[in-house]
Amino acid sequence: MAPGTLAERIPKIHLHCHLEGCLRAPTFLELAGKHGVPLRYTRGGEGAARSAQDDNSPYAFADLDEFLLLFAAVIRALRDPEDYARLAREFVEDALAQKVIYGELFISPSVWTFFNPALDVRATMEAIVTELRAAQPRATFRLLADLTRNFGAESAMATARTMAGMTDLDVIGVALGGDETRFPARLFGDAFAYARSEGLHCVAHAGESDDHPSVRDAVERLGAERIGHGVRALADPATVELLATRRVALEICPTSNRLTGAELPEHPHPFVEFDQLGCVVTIDADDPAIFRTTLEQEYALVERVAGRRALERYVRNAIGAAFSDARHKQAMEAQVAATVAELHARPRS
Repeated sequence: MAPGTLAERIPKIHLHCHLEGCLRAPTFLELAGKHGVPLRYTRGGEGAARSAQDDNSPYAFADLDEFLLLFAAVIRALRDPEDYARLAREFVEDALAQKVIYGELFISPSVWTFFNPALDVRATMEAIVTELRAAQPRATFRLLADLTRNFGAESAMATARTMAGMTDLDVIGVALGGDETRFPARLFGDAFAYARSEGLHCVAHAGESDDHPSVRDAVERLGAERIGHGVRALADPATVELLATRRVALEICPTSNRLTGAELPEHPHPFVEFDQLGCVVTIDADDPAIFRTTLEQEYALVERVAGRRALERYVRNAIGAAFSDARHKQAMEAQVAATVAELHARPRS
C-alpha cells in the first residue's frame, strides 16, 4: 500500500466485525494445542474435515459452509475468560495500529456456551470489555450480541434476555448471523421485538447466502437498522429502493463476500453499485483474521476501485450509521475531516 493513501491514513470505523473472527492465526494454533481441540470442526463434531496444515494456513476454507465450520473451530479453541481477554487484547493492538477509532463488534455468546457449557458468560464479557476499554481514549468499542439463527427462536430470545442485562458491559444491541437459508428472519421477530423494547439496537446479516427476500424480511419483519452484507439485494430493484428510501445502511465486506461466494458474478463491486443507487454504504472486514485481510486492506481495495472520494464517503456513512451519540459522531467527523484536509494539502508525487 502506497504511503499517504487515504486508506492508510484515514480514521477507521468497524460496524461489521466479529471479534472471534479477529483471532490471530498463531494464537488460534496455540490455544487449540493448549486445549487439545482439532483445527477443524464438522457438524458431527468428530474433528478434522481435512488437514489445515495441507493448506499452509489454519484458516483455509473453500466456501461459506466451510467458513462457518472454521468459525466454530475457532470458538471451540476459546475455552475460558482468559482466552477471550487475550483475543480482545490482540484485537485492540491490531485495530489501533490501523487507526481504528470506533467499533461495534459482534460477539456470539450462544456459540461460546454451545461449545463450552460451563463458560461463565458474564465473567467472559467482563474480560473482553476490560481489554476493549483499555483502548480509550484512542478508540471506543461497543458490543452487538449475535442471536445466531442456527440455534432457533428460543435460544435467540434467551440470548436477547441475557444481553439486555449486560448493558453495563457495553452491549448496545443484538444481531442476527448464521444460516439465513434454513433459519429465516420470520423466526426471530419476537426476540428482536423484545430487544428493541429493552432499548437495544437491532441489526441483521441478510442477502449473504440467501436472496433479496431475506434482506426485505430483515428490514420489514425485524426492523433491522443496518444490514450486514446485503449484496444479493442487487438482484431486485425494489429491495434496493427499500434500502435507499429507508436509509438502512449496508455493511459491505468485499473480501469476505468474494471468498464466501456471496457476491453475485454480475455485480463484482457491490459497494459501487449500491452507492450509485442511493444506498448508504459502509465498508468492513467481517472476520479479518480468518479472511486474511484487515480493515485497512479493505479500505485500500475500495480506494483503488472506487476512488478516494468514495472511500471518504463510506467512512462518513459509517459514522452516521453508528449507534453513538451526536457529540461522539461530531468528534469522529472532525478527525476524518482533518485527515482529508491534510492529504489534500500535500503535493502529490
